[in-house]
Amino acid sequence: MSETEASFCDTSVSQHISTDTDSGTDGEMEKINVRVPQALLVQIDEVWEERGYANKSEFIRDALRDAVNPPTQLSEEALQHLAESREQRERDETLSHDEMKDRLGIDD
Repeated sequence: MSETEASFCDTSVSQHISTDTDSGTDGEMEKINVRVPQALLVQIDEVWEERGYANKSEFIRDALRDAVNPPTQLSEEALQHLAESREQRERDETLSHDEMKDRLGIDD
């Protein structure tokens, strides 16, 4: 085995058991083989159960879904506005929808 081959480990995604609801129109799973560096496999083994996954395969399927359809990322500006809004709410500096309508003289 070459040094490069020794630095990788084979792992498989199970085709038998899944709690997926979006596993395809016919519900069948396809088995794939993936080669990952040993260090990455160690990291995967450390976190999949901590994050509440039933098994490593489910964790890897979620990671693949995120790679294909990345979650929406908010801009730094949007995150700052959300933090400011949260702070205003905690300081009770917000108005209800009805209070704002009264303040602006808006009738439905």
